[in-house]
Amino acid sequence: MTTEPLTAEDVRLMQGLAQRVTAVRPELVNSDASYGELAWNWGKDHATEGHAWVRRLWFAGDDLVAWGWAQLPRRVVRRDGSVRDVTGAYLAHQVHPGHPALLDEVVDWFDGVAPGVDRTVLPNADDEAALARWTAHGYEVDRDSLGGWTQLNERDLTDIAQPVLPAGFRFRTADEAGPEAVVRAHVDAWAGSTYSPRSYEGVRQTAAYRGDLHVLVEAPDGTMACSAIMWLDEVNRTAEFEPVGTHPEHRRRGLASAVLLHGMRLARAAGAVHVTVACLGADEHPSARELYYGVGFRLLSRDLPLIKRADSA
Repeated sequence: MTTEPLTAEDVRLMQGLAQRVTAVRPELVNSDASYGELAWNWGKDHATEGHAWVRRLWFAGDDLVAWGWAQLPRRVVRRDGSVRDVTGAYLAHQVHPGHPALLDEVVDWFDGVAPGVDRTVLPNADDEAALARWTAHGYEVDRDSLGGWTQLNERDLTDIAQPVLPAGFRFRTADEAGPEAVVRAHVDAWAGSTYSPRSYEGVRQTAAYRGDLHVLVEAPDGTMACSAIMWLDEVNRTAEFEPVGTHPEHRRRGLASAVLLHGMRLARAAGAVHVTVACLGADEHPSARELYYGVGFRLLSRDLPLIKRADSA
């Protein structure tokens, strides 16, 4: 139960816990603690930000039953050379529902490795017992972040509509398009992204990544106009979209809906029977929620931003 840097092997253990929680209480999988989110977040950033990450693992026998991943203050360099100083600390975490008391140890550990800075966390909004434990440790609702909470959406993989693309557009996979096009698709869709060929190489090295389940839409001029990665959890026969993005010049043409439907058909062919996707859930961010609802997703759970200020006792 020591504090260590976060390794690829740790991520695989954490994904195993995500699979076990998904099997019994899928609504209790925390933000950034799902099978796909763990692979995506570690893969894209570990090469450049991993020096500011520490983790702690809790076991019951040979089974991982809780973990904490603290992302400490650091400087983030964007692709254009500009920098962003992250002055607070964030905790991604998961505790198996059969070991709820371990959350107190996770919180104490986080407070210990991130003293003197604002500390944030995104627990499940419906886990009242866990929220009471966070409150007892001095955490409170982060009013400044309430517009940025996320929700997890789900649907089964029956009755998937046929995807329709505009004339001249076509579906591709990352295996077909190649790394340069894949990176460009992400950067075009996400303004200010730090994503790079090095980031993509990290994603490709995760055990969960499959290039045939990384789907894109190619425009007639060769631009990758939309893209999405699917992460297949074969144990639970569920797939997760993360991320999904569209080039700003190709939005409002139905490309994201088409790539989601196409991706769902590929996931079903790969053995999945269920799929999830996260999005911003606050009222001031309706577009993503409406996109996913429009292709059959419905709310499963949501998070609640909490903070403990640096000057708190």
